[in-house]
Amino acid sequence: MALNSDGIIARYWQFDIGEYAFQFLYNMFFCLLLFYLNLSDGKFLNVLRKNNQYLKLYLFNGLLIVAAIILGSMLHSLLFGTHPFPGGRIRGYFARFLLSSIMIAIVIRLILLMRESRNKDLINEQLNSAYLQAQLQLLREQLNPHFLFNTLSSLSAITRENPDLAQNYILHLSKIFRYTLVSPDNNLVILGQELEHLKSYIELVKMRLENTFQIHINISEAIINKQILHLSLQPLVENAVKHNSATLSNPLTVEIFEKDKWLIIQNNLQPTIGEAENTGLGLINLNERYRLQTHHEIEIHQTAEYFIVKLPLL
Repeated sequence: MALNSDGIIARYWQFDIGEYAFQFLYNMFFCLLLFYLNLSDGKFLNVLRKNNQYLKLYLFNGLLIVAAIILGSMLHSLLFGTHPFPGGRIRGYFARFLLSSIMIAIVIRLILLMRESRNKDLINEQLNSAYLQAQLQLLREQLNPHFLFNTLSSLSAITRENPDLAQNYILHLSKIFRYTLVSPDNNLVILGQELEHLKSYIELVKMRLENTFQIHINISEAIINKQILHLSLQPLVENAVKHNSATLSNPLTVEIFEKDKWLIIQNNLQPTIGEAENTGLGLINLNERYRLQTHHEIEIHQTAEYFIVKLPLL
């Protein structure tokens, strides 16, 4: 309307690109200054907000707005002359800066809400991570007392029958506990490392059961570097030994192999006569560890001849 020289507005309002560039840049600087002082860490207004000193916060923001209005109108007059209408320039600045301040306050509030939500998500993630680690540690620690009881009972019997063999038994037992105590940060190990540890446990079982126990491991080099959960194979072999009978005529046979991206651990099913009802605590424990750590679950199958557990290869 100001550019239209024949219009009524043009009689009172002349468009000047320099003048409006000054107003735009000054208004933008004012907005950025409010954002900076209210949102930057360590700045005076941000400190007031964090300390819940809202009265001082609103007061200093108000003083800043008034000072910006007065300074802007004074600079405008010095650079571009007086306004044809008395008080028109100060009122114009007041209207523009009041609207800008309201919009800035809304945007600042939105930014603070987003920051608060992000911080809550971060805190929840940290708490969940801490809870996960505590749960995994608790589940792992449940393995040790059960295993310790069984191995010490076997060691007592071997010591009485064959003291020389007991020395070898203790050697492998120390390797097992060393591996148990030194766990990786993420509780995941490569399959080859877990199989190497399993060898020591197998030696303990063979010393106790001799030729009544057999194990066949058929793992290709292609999957030897796949990851599985730390201490996941030993409990499954231990479970097979605990709940099945083993004789020379009907030996207990455990097989470990890979199929369709699963690690299969299966044993021939020959339950111990008179065995108390199996609670399945060990399998529940292992499945819970996999669910918490990898968001995968193990698969358990039982046929008339075999008990099969499938572990996901990661």
